[in-house]
Amino acid sequence: MAFPSAIGGNFSRRTEMLLKIENANARHGEHWRWLLYVALAIAGGLLTFVGARAQQKATDEATFRRLIDDYCAAWSTGNADNPARFYAKEDGLVFYDVAPFSYHSWKEYHEGVKKEFLDSAESVTLSAGKDLKVRRRGTVAWTTVSMHLSEKSKDGKNSETEIRYTGIWERRPSGWVLVHEHLSAPLGGS
Repeated sequence: MAFPSAIGGNFSRRTEMLLKIENANARHGEHWRWLLYVALAIAGGLLTFVGARAQQKATDEATFRRLIDDYCAAWSTGNADNPARFYAKEDGLVFYDVAPFSYHSWKEYHEGVKKEFLDSAESVTLSAGKDLKVRRRGTVAWTTVSMHLSEKSKDGKNSETEIRYTGIWERRPSGWVLVHEHLSAPLGGS
């Protein structure tokens, strides 16, 4: 049986339109699939970034806890040479201590602390509190922590001082070093 040309032409056009619609739907489905893949890749990247930041934060906290504890142990020896490894040595860096007001290089700090505190001390113990906070941006980090200083002077006097500590650290090829620090005791000694 033969189809009239009008029916055959309509059938051909309908088939062609259906194929175009199916192709458009397939492309639309591929478009959504591609968007889903991109969204999953972005989500995976964000999760990786968040995980890496959490890992860096945990690593930084462990690193600076060890540095601060070693720093306290070095000062607790009563020998001003022992903590030298924690400090940058260039001139012009400012270090604030509980007395006197400030020092303007490691050399000045070394000599000043030796004269002001260590030469008259029989023993010194510096310990860091558990409240260490670390913030890091690239090769610079700052730490805050409470500290306790116990001193027994050569004339037999004992003193206990609570100290607020802020350290600005810079990552150098040799490791983390202090480029600024600020120690202060609350007025009234508490």
